[in-house]
Amino acid sequence: MTDYSDLRIIHYPDPRLRAVCAPVETFDEDLAALAARMLELMKAAPGVGLAAPQVGIKRRLFVMHPPGDDARDEVYVNPVVEGLDGAKEAEEGCLSLPEVFITVRRFTRCRITAQTLDGRKIERTGEDLIARIWQHETDHLDGKLILDRMGPADRIATRKAIRELEARFQS
Repeated sequence: MTDYSDLRIIHYPDPRLRAVCAPVETFDEDLAALAARMLELMKAAPGVGLAAPQVGIKRRLFVMHPPGDDARDEVYVNPVVEGLDGAKEAEEGCLSLPEVFITVRRFTRCRITAQTLDGRKIERTGEDLIARIWQHETDHLDGKLILDRMGPADRIATRKAIRELEARFQS
């Protein structure tokens, strides 16, 4: 089994964040260990969601911990978000873009179809923050970042923070 103890959250502009992730085909102890480490990293950050490419792994997997529910850690393997409805703008951040917060318009309700760590198919409907997290993390699996959803005002407001992230990455 792979030792994931060295995994860390990677930051923009690391090119691994732009990779389109491959579907997970093997459901085993290794996948469970990866998900467990991702949950640890997400909670320590702290955050509410973390996708595999954010730790440099190009697989279609994300974890989440809905705020206000300490007992509920969730893992979504090979997720597909559909049934999108409604829309609302809200501020979003990203663990791979520390100190960058932008206004993102997302659907307020959606359905997610995915698999569990043991390969069982699940289907759920989410609203508001849950729907937002699903959409944000699924974007990561497709190589998209919140930067891709920025408007002109956010581009100006975050310019300095983004330049600092780029400079840190180059050094």
